[in-house]
Amino acid sequence: MTVQKRLLVTGREGQVVRSLLERATLHPDIEVLALGRPEFDLSTPGTLPAVIKDLRPDVVISAAAYTAVDQAETEEELARVINAHAAGVIAETAQVLQIPIIHLSTDYVFDGNKLSAYVETDPVAPVSAYGRTKLAGEEAVAFATDNHVILRTAWVHSPFGKNFLKTMLRVAESRDAINVVTDQFGTPTSALDIADAVIAVARNLMANRDPTLRGVFHLTNSGRASWADFAEEIFKVSASLGGPFATVGRIPATDYPTPARRPANSQLDCTKLAAVHGVRLPDWAQSTKTVVGRVLQPLPASILTGDTQS
Repeated sequence: MTVQKRLLVTGREGQVVRSLLERATLHPDIEVLALGRPEFDLSTPGTLPAVIKDLRPDVVISAAAYTAVDQAETEEELARVINAHAAGVIAETAQVLQIPIIHLSTDYVFDGNKLSAYVETDPVAPVSAYGRTKLAGEEAVAFATDNHVILRTAWVHSPFGKNFLKTMLRVAESRDAINVVTDQFGTPTSALDIADAVIAVARNLMANRDPTLRGVFHLTNSGRASWADFAEEIFKVSASLGGPFATVGRIPATDYPTPARRPANSQLDCTKLAAVHGVRLPDWAQSTKTVVGRVLQPLPASILTGDTQS
C-alpha cells in the first residue's frame, strides 16, 4: 500500500489550489488538502496554527492571498494582514512542525523598470500596495524558517476562477473588437503548470534537506508577451476551436488607467529553478492553447476529482 504524503494548501477556490487538487489525482502517493474559510481564515492569523497542527501535513503550500490589486490601494492594512502577517504565522507553524513551506509570491515585488528578465537577486521595489504586502509576506516567511521555497510567478490563468484569459473569451462573445495594453510585458503562466511545478518542488524538499533547494525562485512559463500578444493568441486558439474571438486594438497603458500601478516589465528569469529543482515550464503559447481548450470544452467532473465510479 502506497504511503501518501500530505500537502496542505491554503485556500479552496484559487486558481493554483484548484489546479493542485486536479493534478494531485495523477499522483497516487500525494494527497492535497485544501483549507479555506470559515475554519481557516487568513484575516485572523491567530487561529491558523491549531488547524495546521491538527492535520500534520508533510508540506505546507501557502497559496491563498489577498489578490485584488486595485482594491488593495484602499485596503492595504487588510492586504498586509492576509499577505504578510498570516503568511508569517503559517511559516512559523511549519517551523514548529519541522516541515517545509512553499510560499507563492508575485512579479509585483519589482518595479518593472528593468529592460530584461528579472532574476531572483535583483533589487525589489514594489510600486503598489499589493506588491508591498506580498514582499512583506516573502520577508515574513524567510524570517520564520529557513526551510522554505518562495516561488514568484506572474500573469496566472487557468480554467478556474477569474483571470484575463477567461475575461477575454467572455467579452469576445458580445464584442468584435477589444482594446488591450501593448506596452506591459511578461509571461502568461498556466496555473496547471504551476501546480505540476509545486508538486515537483515539494517532492524535492521532502526527499532532501539540502539548503540549496531552499530560497527564492522564479516560476513562469517560458517566453515573453505583451497583454495584447496574449489576447491575440487566446483569440487565435479560440477561433480554431470554434469559440469566440475578437480583433485586438493595441493601446498604451496610459489609455487604460488603473488605481494600482502595474510593472511595465514582469518577465521573470526561471533559470535557477531549472538548474536547482529540474523544473521547466512549457512555452506560454503552448499552455495558453491547453487552457483555452479546457475553458471551451470543460473536463467531466469525474476526471477533475479522480472519481471514475459511476
